[in-house]
Amino acid sequence: MRHLTPIDQFIAQSDHALRTLFGQPVTTERENPSSDTDEAHLSEVERKRSAGLMRVNHAGEVSAQALYQGQALTARLDKVRQSMERAALEENDHLAWTEQRLLELSSQKSILNPVWYCGSFAIGAIAGLLGDKWSLGFVAETEHQVIRHLDDHLQKLPENDARSEAILKQMKIDEAHHATVALEGGGAELPRPVKKLMAAMSRVMTTSAYYM
Repeated sequence: MRHLTPIDQFIAQSDHALRTLFGQPVTTERENPSSDTDEAHLSEVERKRSAGLMRVNHAGEVSAQALYQGQALTARLDKVRQSMERAALEENDHLAWTEQRLLELSSQKSILNPVWYCGSFAIGAIAGLLGDKWSLGFVAETEHQVIRHLDDHLQKLPENDARSEAILKQMKIDEAHHATVALEGGGAELPRPVKKLMAAMSRVMTTSAYYM
């Protein structure tokens, strides 16, 4: 395997960021979970509610991409780096699914996505520098918090929005798997203050992304 120079890494990371924010990221090519689900009639209020929730989830996937890329960049063990890269690839599926759903709902992505990406990349890189066990622990805690958000969104979705529901349910399954893999790979339990800080930062993002 060719050793990447700092310039190579910069180009690769820039390409990944541009694909995540403005292009078509590489996915596992899994079928969209909502593909076999009929579109239901949504009132304007219901459509806006679903769109706001899916915009939050899309922004969360943008952040997830940045976190995984930052962590993979600074990971010390090859197996940890590969685990991060595989998880990032699967998260790209979520990115594509949520973006497609936003288009179906005649809505748009968060205009703050570049902010979420840059901030999350920095956090991921710092987590990786602290050591692989903390980086993996950070992944596990992040996924656990995402699962709680997904549970909340599944409760808030309009009852007849089965297409959005199908996407969120599959995302929840994937996030739980990523958390399990991270813990089995040696992830450490994060200190309680760190968990609280992560939750507070998440609330800022979810509140902002819902509206813009």
